[in-house]
Amino acid sequence: MSTPRTASSAPDRRTVIADTAINLVATAGLRGLTHRAVDSAAGLPAGSTSYYFRTRAALIGACYQRLAELDLGDIEGGGALAAAPPDREAVAAVLAGLLHHWLTVGRERQLARFELSLEAARNPELTPELHRAGQGARARAAELLAALGTDRPQEAAELLAAWTDGLLYDRLAGALAHSRPAPDLAELTATTRRMIDAALADTP
Repeated sequence: MSTPRTASSAPDRRTVIADTAINLVATAGLRGLTHRAVDSAAGLPAGSTSYYFRTRAALIGACYQRLAELDLGDIEGGGALAAAPPDREAVAAVLAGLLHHWLTVGRERQLARFELSLEAARNPELTPELHRAGQGARARAAELLAALGTDRPQEAAELLAAWTDGLLYDRLAGALAHSRPAPDLAELTATTRRMIDAALADTP
């Protein structure tokens, strides 16, 4: 049974499919990501996922874009970064709050993001989609770091993104991930303060 082509249903259906695919990857890994599995998990008619995303690469690309949208929504959602000008303490507190969220209630989504990102290393066809998906959060970080005084905002944003991803990966999937204590907001705030200070420091 085919899915009707309507301008109003397409965006909603695509979002449902991407969200379901992300959840499948989080619970079953990439081997569990098939068009049929997404249809079944989403309660959609057979063939719906392949109608919107003909190939596995297209489905994974949709996941990249949806993950980026959700993460950027988390970044902007609290409104704490809207104040101008920002200060280091405020930015450190917001980043710590994001990390705490992503390490607790949002951990499954972050695990899926890492697993899906690794697929781009094996499939060059996915690299442009992954690159595009990563630009929004980095651009926002560059804006904030520029407002904090760096004259190299893009370079500083790349460093901050790398450190953030490294911390998330270490706490979620690293060798000591299962033996570490639960994420602590005060500890994370101290860590993000150091990260921001280092990102803003002059580089040779």
